[in-house]
Amino acid sequence: MANYTRGEFLGFGAVLAGAFTLGRFPRLGQPAFAQRPPASPAIAGEPDLIVVNARVLTSDAALPRAQAFAAKHGRFVAVGSTADVRNLATARTTTIDAQQMTVVPGFIDAHCHPSGVDELFGVNTNLRTVREIQAAIRQKAENSSPEVWINGFMFDDTKLDRPLTRKDLDEATTEHPVSVAHRGGHTTWYNSKAFELAGITKDTPDPPDGRFFRERGDLTGRVAENARDIFDRVGRRESLTADERRDRARKGMAHMSKLFTAAGLTSVHNAGADQDHILAYEDCRRNGELTHRAYVMVWSPPVQSALKAANIYTGFGDEWIRIGGFKFVADGSASERTMRMSTPFVGTNDYGILTMTQDQIHDAVDDAHSHNFQVGVHANGDVTIDMVLKAYERALQKWPDPNRRHRIEHCTLVNPDLIRRIKANGVIPTPFWTYVYFHGEKWKEYGDEKISRMFAHKSFLDAGIRVPGASDYNPGPFEPLMAIQSMVTRKDYRGRVWGPQQKVSVDEALTIGTINGAYASSEEAIKGSITAGKLADFVVLEKDPHDVDPDQIMNIKVNRTVVGGKTVYPIERT
Repeated sequence: MANYTRGEFLGFGAVLAGAFTLGRFPRLGQPAFAQRPPASPAIAGEPDLIVVNARVLTSDAALPRAQAFAAKHGRFVAVGSTADVRNLATARTTTIDAQQMTVVPGFIDAHCHPSGVDELFGVNTNLRTVREIQAAIRQKAENSSPEVWINGFMFDDTKLDRPLTRKDLDEATTEHPVSVAHRGGHTTWYNSKAFELAGITKDTPDPPDGRFFRERGDLTGRVAENARDIFDRVGRRESLTADERRDRARKGMAHMSKLFTAAGLTSVHNAGADQDHILAYEDCRRNGELTHRAYVMVWSPPVQSALKAANIYTGFGDEWIRIGGFKFVADGSASERTMRMSTPFVGTNDYGILTMTQDQIHDAVDDAHSHNFQVGVHANGDVTIDMVLKAYERALQKWPDPNRRHRIEHCTLVNPDLIRRIKANGVIPTPFWTYVYFHGEKWKEYGDEKISRMFAHKSFLDAGIRVPGASDYNPGPFEPLMAIQSMVTRKDYRGRVWGPQQKVSVDEALTIGTINGAYASSEEAIKGSITAGKLADFVVLEKDPHDVDPDQIMNIKVNRTVVGGKTVYPIERT
């Protein structure tokens, strides 16, 4: 492990200045999360803001419905009737008349990959024809030096007019290595120049944790999982200075923050952060561009080592930027059909791909758990979920901590025994919540029996598990209203129902997207419901999801998003 001093960690940039407040931290044997703030008592004096004449869906079981609430210094101070709340206001209090619109707590996405850099500076291959993809690559190549990588992002293979091949990419350019990354993040398509630079031929064997796809013995261009690592070590990349890279990261995160709050998201768990992401959050905050709260799950080994060396771990931070768990990836993708399962994909002998062995999972979990970190392991298939649970069970036996809330990221394909063990060990599953709707054309490759056990929000709720919602953006859209519609109807965008056994009610979907998301980061005492003492994060919706056709929930407009008592969408002009 790298031997970082606390001072060396601070050299990552002013990550801790302002965003993180140094204090005392719990040791093993105590809850791992640093100083979870209790709900504040009602603050005396006139409120800064009141919202009246609303249909308030609080996500608070003690008071599920209300008409109005008041906020002061960024926190709710009263919730109740319009008449009672109006009595708290003075002439200096800002009043929002909701005009009977619906108000819900700010939505929380418990697994997302916000960066925004590709969105602003990359080659967008979220296109519907091979010809359009070729044109986008060709245009970038014409403005790039020879031999420099051309990288496409947001590609979706099942929404294309025909399969993309290595030869298609060769037609776009032979002077540049080309990669076209699936939006799911686990498979990439390469041209012949890329294979040449990497030294990969049709005779190159697959590594144990990846695959070079072939057809009739020839490379198709598609490469999965860790077999892609070799491409990262060859060829020339776009040359950027450290300052230019940092500026792009800040601009990208600011862009994503605007998109999130416009959709009603007020908190997002970054499920794969590195140094650039952490700096981007802090830089955005300093510039007044960070409008959503971030729970930062660290994937980068150097940053993980630095945090451990500096004795900084889960819970360190404040209400805006907080260090979350350590993230690891143990198998493939649901949307790209590479997750590791006990039975194969329909009509194949393909059981998916593991990217970690059992011993590697044990070692990673033991190390993170013993350093007071929450752990989140990406595990889609039932085989992989079992492996991760074995590691959690072992670590909790060695170092008991009943409230650690380790996570299984995605936790896609489950069965009753896995659900029982998840509940018994206090584990948090984070299943995809927009996938049924958005990726419907892919589910036929799993079959109806598997789909009835995938994205199992209902099964988790019925077992008493506080399951949150998670988009996994880029792989899935992040819009929470699409997610509510997807969970309530289990219909894809073409209207086909997948796994109706897993339908949830609108109230259950709202719980998943609010208070359960806060629970996944041990922040339920300060956010996730409209409750006196909690952070004043809320969303005004033009219609009540209970009242519209369930197939139209995603079309409900977000009228206003408020974070800490301040309207962040629409942007207020001063």
